[in-house]
Amino acid sequence: MSNDRWLRGDGVSPGIALGTAHVVHWELPRVTLRSVQRDQVDREIVRLRGAVAAVRKLLEDLGERTRQRAGPEEAKIFDAQILMIEDPEFLREIEHLITDNQLSAERAFEFKTLEMRALWAQSSSSLLRQRVADLTGIQIRVLSHLAGETVHGVLQSTDDHPVIVFTRELTAELIVQLEREQVAGFASEEGTRTAHAAILARSLGIPGVMGLVGGFDRVANGMEVLIDGTHGRVLLEPTPDDVAEAQEVDRRRLALDVQLGDAVEEPNVTTDEVTITLRCNLDLPEELDGAAQHGAEGVGLLRTEFLILGRTELPGEEEQVAFFGRVAKRFAGYPVVVRSYDLGGDKFPVAVHPTPEANPFLGWRAIRVCLDEPDILRTQIRALLQARRHGDLQLMLPLITQVEEVERVRELVEEVAATLEREGVPAAEDLPLGVQIETPAAAMMADQIAQRSDFLSVGTNDLTQYTLAVDRGNARLAGRFTPLHPAVVRMLKHVVEIGKRAGLETSVCGEMASDPLAAFLLLGLGYRVLSVAPSALLVIRWFIRQIDVRGAAEAAQQTLDVATTADAIAILEEAVAKYVDLNLLDAGRLQGGWSQATLNRQS
Repeated sequence: MSNDRWLRGDGVSPGIALGTAHVVHWELPRVTLRSVQRDQVDREIVRLRGAVAAVRKLLEDLGERTRQRAGPEEAKIFDAQILMIEDPEFLREIEHLITDNQLSAERAFEFKTLEMRALWAQSSSSLLRQRVADLTGIQIRVLSHLAGETVHGVLQSTDDHPVIVFTRELTAELIVQLEREQVAGFASEEGTRTAHAAILARSLGIPGVMGLVGGFDRVANGMEVLIDGTHGRVLLEPTPDDVAEAQEVDRRRLALDVQLGDAVEEPNVTTDEVTITLRCNLDLPEELDGAAQHGAEGVGLLRTEFLILGRTELPGEEEQVAFFGRVAKRFAGYPVVVRSYDLGGDKFPVAVHPTPEANPFLGWRAIRVCLDEPDILRTQIRALLQARRHGDLQLMLPLITQVEEVERVRELVEEVAATLEREGVPAAEDLPLGVQIETPAAAMMADQIAQRSDFLSVGTNDLTQYTLAVDRGNARLAGRFTPLHPAVVRMLKHVVEIGKRAGLETSVCGEMASDPLAAFLLLGLGYRVLSVAPSALLVIRWFIRQIDVRGAAEAAQQTLDVATTADAIAILEEAVAKYVDLNLLDAGRLQGGWSQATLNRQS
């Protein structure tokens, strides 16, 4: 297949689909700059409130339709949008723009939402980026209502031929309107697999690709296209041979799915009888049940940012106790590693007011915020100590660069535990404390950090980013972002050796562990605990049962001696090919792009 006809993005809903392109212009209505007279201000506020009420009713209807088509959990997406549109602070600021600046209701609403959109769209956080799509849907609905326009359905065609929907930004509203019998798949320029639209698409079984890089303007209505939602690709004007090959690839995917399903009940043991612990990384509450059902042996990384982003106030102690307790009970008998708030960059709740920084990702963020604003961390520790009565909750600290930071948090844990005891609040007496190794400083100081920690876990996403000085969210640098770079591999080996000498559990919780090729390297380096994305649990479990650690160790040793990433990939692919079919496994797909060897196989 010729690569010049492929558009590449992120596969967010698996499967192969063939159909004609249908380009949807789900766009914001044009708003003219209009001021009102002072005596018209009250009328504009009434218009705004009426539009909000009407859109709320529409969102409730969409939620009910989603509940019927996809289920109650998916329907909660629209509950979140209702909370967003009815946020008192959000509406108050819009009304102030009308009152103080005499703006029309639509102009004031547009001004405020564009301000929020600009802030969220620049975020490295998938949680905030997915809220951009939610905000877009709300903008279109409210502004259309204010303009007296009707937002039509997605498809106006009566053609029975299946279509692939293309849009700049896919929202949950659009997904709900897609009729499965008529829509074979979808593709969009914006969005990630954690976007609400992607979650709905997976529930409805619609193959999809988001984050298409370049070439979107080459798609025209009526063009024949083939979408590969498993690997994140769209092929323009496929030939019969292209279609046959894609169908064969999908047949292999379905065959692998059968094997993966059988692997759920099997232990994570290699062919040379080495037991591997396989946990999951959780971003959102809706991933909880699926991860448990797929056999995760606990949670190696529970991100907590969703509790605070987009809210006007920080979550209270009771709310956190309830959530942490729910996760602990769901994984009873297994550890649940909770990462303290990874605030900063652009992940700040409204209640925290950072000063502008030239480089926020190297500035006031993560553990630095929590130690400078100790009440934020203190509340989280109080909640964890209380919820720890229900399971093995542990606390992990992000972006550590100094041992003093670990010592200060340990002092806070002891202080909070003593306070709870004095207050007579039922709580655990201690809280295991670990460090997420994700900076070169932490990696090189791992021996000192280990003396002050109960466990270590490597966050390969940021460790790779900071080691290679490559922004992992920059599409132009995607080819340079690879955890298989020799510098990163050597750091990984250094950290696991330190952990062994200290007698500490040392795991990997970064996305690297979710890729079979990279997981093979990690096992060879000496890691025995991996925490992976929920979607990767089955494939990594199955993969572990196909390989032996002896072969992985031999390959890992060779990668420690090479000078280039390409050499490391070649060594690993050659080694893995002895155990599994690389085409079946698609082992070359790493975060940040495809290995050249895999691209060559698909050309």
